[in-house]
Amino acid sequence: MLRQHPTNTYNWIFIIGIVLLFLELFLLKPGLIFGIAFLSFLVYIGWRSYQNMVGKVFFWVGVIGLFFTLINLIALRFIIAAVLVMFFVNYQKTKKNPDYISLEIMDEDINSLPEPLVKVESLFSSKLFGDQKTSETPYQWRDVNIHGGIGDRVIDLSNTVLPEEAVISVRHLIGNIKVYVPYEVEVHVHHSSVFGRASVFHKKHVSLFNQSFTYQTENFPNGKPRVKIFTSLLSGDIEVKRI
Repeated sequence: MLRQHPTNTYNWIFIIGIVLLFLELFLLKPGLIFGIAFLSFLVYIGWRSYQNMVGKVFFWVGVIGLFFTLINLIALRFIIAAVLVMFFVNYQKTKKNPDYISLEIMDEDINSLPEPLVKVESLFSSKLFGDQKTSETPYQWRDVNIHGGIGDRVIDLSNTVLPEEAVISVRHLIGNIKVYVPYEVEVHVHHSSVFGRASVFHKKHVSLFNQSFTYQTENFPNGKPRVKIFTSLLSGDIEVKRI
């Protein structure tokens, strides 16, 4: 059922949950930070010494304490309540308007797929918040290897000269990733997502729920220049297109 909700719904749930968590820990109940840190320390010490009885006691005291501490957080209660509401709303919709599912063949010969992706290095810095995009003027290519928190990432390869093989690696929590690739570049794309959608050239995934996929262009193994794209998202969409 979760697959039928738009990606932005999950994005807003996670963002609101993060804001509530920040307000609760740093403004309303700052003492919880030390409690969570102490219980986490017990879990760590217990795990390191789990072979003896004292280690087992520390580990399970820490785990049980963390469970009851976290379950009482407003942010976690909000996320659980939001997910339950989504299930209930979707259940009501499916009872009134049942879905008719048509099979779609996704396991095509990978060599017959049109076009996939690229990677860069320090064109971006790892940021927790905010959008990032490549320069709109010509720039020197550097491989990309970044992780981020909240915001969109736009990588345009049409304004640079690519080496024989380039790499783009983006690990992100909440937001969308867009990659624009010139027509003469061969592409390999590997993407994983908990919630979201994907568009890789002509291939569409209208709903990804804890899934991953890999596509590459027909001439990728021997063609140059070529780009490898590795992306992972908690909640968000990915789009790879020719430009």
